[in-house]
Amino acid sequence: MRFARSLAFAAAALLATPAFASPAGVWELEGKDTRFRLEMCGDGTQLCGQLIWLSDVDYNEQYKPYLNRSMANHMNQAGPNRWKGSIRLFGYNMSGTMIQRSEDHMTLQGCAVLVVCKTYEMHRYTE
Repeated sequence: MRFARSLAFAAAALLATPAFASPAGVWELEGKDTRFRLEMCGDGTQLCGQLIWLSDVDYNEQYKPYLNRSMANHMNQAGPNRWKGSIRLFGYNMSGTMIQRSEDHMTLQGCAVLVVCKTYEMHRYTE
């Protein structure tokens, strides 16, 4: 009986998760110095992305070799508005999760060696 209630609760929680518009588009890190283009890829449920823009602040000079290169390649959907997989961020290979929190807000979490983790807030970029 408890299992049935737990299953019903889990199903209700999934149904209650809002479905946002596609995460495809340009996203900017909260510092407004880095932008990524995200798109749906693979079977249409996977997420791919690349670093497309860096501001001209001095510390970004070291990241220029990663411009126009893949940062997320076929991240698998792990639930509504959530993707998991390998990412390559600023030269580091990481295990990552991207969570779309609203139409215009996403969280990127990346961990290297499962110990060193970093979370980035991203916002949809519009000119």
